[in-house]
Amino acid sequence: MKYAYQTDKGMKRQSNQDACVAFCPDAHACFAIVCDGMGGSNAGDVASLMAVNTVYERVKAAWRTDMTAQSVQNLLLTSITAANICVYDASAANKELFGMGTTVVAAVVIEKTLVIAHAGDSRAYVFDGALHAVTRDHSVVQELVDSGMITAAQAGKHPEKNFITRALGVEEHIEIDFFDMQLQGTEKILLCSDGLTNFVSEAEICEILDKSDVQDAPQRLIDRANANGGGDNITAVIISE
Repeated sequence: MKYAYQTDKGMKRQSNQDACVAFCPDAHACFAIVCDGMGGSNAGDVASLMAVNTVYERVKAAWRTDMTAQSVQNLLLTSITAANICVYDASAANKELFGMGTTVVAAVVIEKTLVIAHAGDSRAYVFDGALHAVTRDHSVVQELVDSGMITAAQAGKHPEKNFITRALGVEEHIEIDFFDMQLQGTEKILLCSDGLTNFVSEAEICEILDKSDVQDAPQRLIDRANANGGGDNITAVIISE
C-alpha cells in the first residue's frame, strides 16, 4: 500500500484549520483521515487536530490483521464517536473554544475493500481513470440541489455553500455516514477538504491524478488550488496499492 498527504493554509487564510494523517497498520491495509475545523480564533485548529489525533490513536491501538469490513466500520464508528465527545467536551469546558467543530472523512483500504466514514463537506473520491464521488456533502447547498431548488452549477456560487448541516463536536451525538465498496486494486483514493474541491475542478483533479504518482499528487493538487485562487485551507490525501 502507498499513501501521501499534504495540507496548506492556502493564499488567503492566516492559519490552517485543516488536519490530516495516514498510515498503514499492516502490509495489507491503509488508514487516512481529513478534518476541516471551524470555530472562532484558533478553535478550528484545535477541533480538527483533536479529532485527527483521537481517531488515529484509537485505530492504531485497536487494529488487528484479521479485520473484516464490518469490524473496520465498527472501529471507525467507535473512534469517531470518541473524537466527537472529546471535541464537544473541550468546547463546553472552555469559552474560547465554545462552538468549535470539524468535518471528518476517514478511509480504510483493507485488501481490496474500501470503507469510508463521513460527516460534513470534506469528501472521498475513487479515481479509476474517471473520478467518482463516494461521499455526499452534509450541507445546506447539497440539500437544495437534492430538492431540485438549485442546480449543481448554481451550488458552486451559492452564498450558503459553506454552511454544513453535520459536523463532529457540535452536538453530544454525531451521525456518521458509512460506505463500503470493492476495488480492483488499480484505483487511487482521494480524501480532501473543500479548499480543494471549491478551487479545483473535477477535470483538473482527474488530470493531476492521472499524470502524477501517489507521492507527488497531493502537492500538485494543492498547487493547482493555490494557482486558482487558494481562498481556503487545502488538504489532500492519496491512497493506492
